[in-house]
Amino acid sequence: MAKSPEEQHPVKAFGWAARDTSGVLSPFKFSRRATGDEDVHEIVGEVTEVGSKCRHEIVGVVTEVGGKVKKFKVGVGCIVGSCHSRDNCANDLENYCPKFILTYNSIYYDGTPTYGGYSDILVVNEHFVVRWPENLPLDAGAPLLCAGITTYSPLKYYGLDKPGMHVGVVGLGGLGHVGVKFAKALGVKVAVISTSPSKKEEASEHFGADSFLVSRDPDQMQVAVISTSPSNKEEAIEHLGADSFLAAMGTMDGIIDTVSAVHPLLPLLERKLVAGSGIGGMKETQEMIDFAAEHNITVDIEVIPMDYVNTAMERLVKADVRYQFGIDVGNTLKAA
Repeated sequence: MAKSPEEQHPVKAFGWAARDTSGVLSPFKFSRRATGDEDVHEIVGEVTEVGSKCRHEIVGVVTEVGGKVKKFKVGVGCIVGSCHSRDNCANDLENYCPKFILTYNSIYYDGTPTYGGYSDILVVNEHFVVRWPENLPLDAGAPLLCAGITTYSPLKYYGLDKPGMHVGVVGLGGLGHVGVKFAKALGVKVAVISTSPSKKEEASEHFGADSFLVSRDPDQMQVAVISTSPSNKEEAIEHLGADSFLAAMGTMDGIIDTVSAVHPLLPLLERKLVAGSGIGGMKETQEMIDFAAEHNITVDIEVIPMDYVNTAMERLVKADVRYQFGIDVGNTLKAA
């Protein structure tokens, strides 16, 4: 007979989980593996991100390390495992390993589920943990472990980080506002492209965007464009002038949806380049976190207690958040 979540491992854990199709989260008792030679045992003392399936972007305090651990780190992002044998893994691109293991809703090497970060403790192999800079706040910095690397990676890889270059960011939401912050810190000129004229003032005054385009305007841009929302794929495409570039990012489904919306002859006829990008490898994630700390880049968040998470989910559906929720897991569970 299969073991219950509480019996799978020796270390008792407590958190919140959705256990049926309603998606409603409630208190949940389970277990974590014991700290291995290359593991980091972390108390989730601060913030993890809210999302329909997301229990990643986790920061906290390391309380125990294995005998072979060489680094002392306190941030966990989207992935906690990969095959370690293919070229992508060897080249610090674990995020593109076909056998990567997500922090949440995945099966670990030992055949047990990865339960994510809505809990009091977490045990992670040291390779997949990020050293946290002293000057980077845990709460407003935690979402960088997904939103930050998702926008930073294509800016760097596709050469969109050259000072004075023009880059358009489609969507000013949880990903988009972070993309604007990184692009500005890299020294590029940023145009925010949005369907909401009401966001113009915030884009320029709060985030420092150099220009703002309502996506329904007919003007085209001779710039590189990063699309942070698959729901705005038409806006991304319509602002692609000749000799321009579109990088779609986010979830795999969102990237495919955006790229497939481009007419197959459009890139050929107008020398346009369309590409995708999904999070980043561990080396680049560390680079991004260090860059964020150096340039004081954080995510605009609303911190909530764990028992508010179901209401937060409802608000997410209505886009009623500026710009992400962060759960204070540690203090909530201490009070429970």
